[in-house]
Amino acid sequence: WGLDYGNVTVDEDGKKERGIIVEALTPDFRGDLDLVSLVATSGLDVYAHNIETVERLQKRVRDHRAGYHQSLSVLRHVKTVNPNALTKTSIMLGLGESDEDIRATMRDLSDNGVDVVTFGQYLQPSRRHLPVKEYVTPEKYEEWRVEAEEVYGFRYCASGPLVRSSYKAGEFFLKNMVREHERERKKKAEEEAKLSVV
Repeated sequence: WGLDYGNVTVDEDGKKERGIIVEALTPDFRGDLDLVSLVATSGLDVYAHNIETVERLQKRVRDHRAGYHQSLSVLRHVKTVNPNALTKTSIMLGLGESDEDIRATMRDLSDNGVDVVTFGQYLQPSRRHLPVKEYVTPEKYEEWRVEAEEVYGFRYCASGPLVRSSYKAGEFFLKNMVREHERERKKKAEEEAKLSVV
């Protein structure tokens, strides 16, 4: 994969001193959950893996070695080995998906513990790639954002034609989420320490 995953670690002290949030955008490692575990337990704050599109369009859109359920398995597994990591995924719109396809995908992602979802416009990178079926309106992106957060319970959703999985507008929010997680962990540890003394 171009990286020695046996040596994936994050310098926790350096990260805290500099106020750095570490996000890793990963492949699905062809379903190898041991590799997912190595990255997920490396000290990162956000584990990102893109599901790319809705289930119905997976075979047309994604490499044949990837798959919808394999991606869900990766995202779900991250939470089993590192419940404190935030999980994030991205979906491209404009490939011919229906509203119900998008809702089913949000349901599946939510059911698998995904914290953050982004929606962005698919743009045909070359003539060899799939054509754009629809240019989604900014208003519709806003509807998806509201639905993702209010109906499906995602902690954050970035949604707009130019949004990508690495969308910067969410960075401030993610930093606050990570810091909130850290405060909750410390508070819980302090409470458990007090109980063990009593």
